[in-house]
Amino acid sequence: MLFNGLLDLPWWGLVLVALCLTHVTIASVTIYLHRNQAHRALDLHPVVSHFFRLWLWLTTGMVTKEWTAIHRKHHAKCETVDDPHSPQVYGINRVLWAGVLLYVDESHHPETMERYGHGTPDDWVERNVYAKHSVLGLWLMGAINIALFGVIAGAIILVVQIAWIPFWAAGVVNGVGHFWGYRNWDVPSPDASRNISPWGAWIGGEELHNNHHAYPASAKFSLKWYEFDLGWTYIRALESMGLATVKKVAPTPRFSDPKPVADEQTLEAVIANRYDVLARYATSLKRTYLQEIERLGHWSQEAEALKPAKRYFKRLQRLSEAERARLAEAVKNSKALATALAMRDELAALWARSSASREQLLKQLQDWCHKAENSGVPPLVEFSHRLRSYA
Repeated sequence: MLFNGLLDLPWWGLVLVALCLTHVTIASVTIYLHRNQAHRALDLHPVVSHFFRLWLWLTTGMVTKEWTAIHRKHHAKCETVDDPHSPQVYGINRVLWAGVLLYVDESHHPETMERYGHGTPDDWVERNVYAKHSVLGLWLMGAINIALFGVIAGAIILVVQIAWIPFWAAGVVNGVGHFWGYRNWDVPSPDASRNISPWGAWIGGEELHNNHHAYPASAKFSLKWYEFDLGWTYIRALESMGLATVKKVAPTPRFSDPKPVADEQTLEAVIANRYDVLARYATSLKRTYLQEIERLGHWSQEAEALKPAKRYFKRLQRLSEAERARLAEAVKNSKALATALAMRDELAALWARSSASREQLLKQLQDWCHKAENSGVPPLVEFSHRLRSYA
């Protein structure tokens, strides 16, 4: 009886069961806790929502309000000393292997719960069962596992279920997702978020972490044609059955013929697609750089002095003061590149001016396009034409 429960499965069958059970937990975290509760990117049918709450109680003991509040604070204080789990602050090893301890520590801060935990479930079952007796669910799941798979196999599966989210979510996503990988979007400093992999399946799409930080209110994390978000596939399936309603996804850039003068619709499109604008501007900077290298002569002293500038183009939002000084030094003999870099900062300031009126922002965009098209820098002229094409 120690080896066999009600289900007499071979070892590989037990492994498959464990993987399936833990994947349901991953889906519960990414769909319910993350996209539904923390960011309100979608609404869930009450039956689906309560299933996820019950499942998370049984397999993790996590409380919805605590997880939601800690994650919201992470976005609000990203990569600062107030970030609950930044590897830039605590170091990658501590977050990767002991991220759950940082989570538990933050959950004991009443001010975090009060400020960031609003809007989460506060019904009778949440107050009297899920939050009040958060560990009881794990005991129940353990009893179920033992009854189905036997004492040894059931206990091992329970340990895997308990450890799965602390490692993959609290450790890998919060740690590796802010330390290693690729970036589609140059989100503002000090945010160091990265996409761990373009194929988000094992952790339900959470691998696309930089995409999420660029568009946190989006229910869909995959933004490039080669990226895949399994969590989004599940959401679409729920939506097709009337069990979910998507409220927001990241904007898809649309283009028309360039308008003679940027208008209010152009302004709206540019601000909504600001990360796409900056990504395309980085490409324009690279073209300006290559033209300048060609003009100066590839092996000339001036070209060699310019070459260190290239490494900074993809992360201009996150340069330190020392790096900005080195970049300025590198481009001091290139008027075209210095102009393009200065105008990039002017463009980025467009959506940072929260106090400016709509009319002021539109005038600034129109002035920027006029200045770019009279700069004498061909890639900058072409970019301005492209900017007036956003629809």
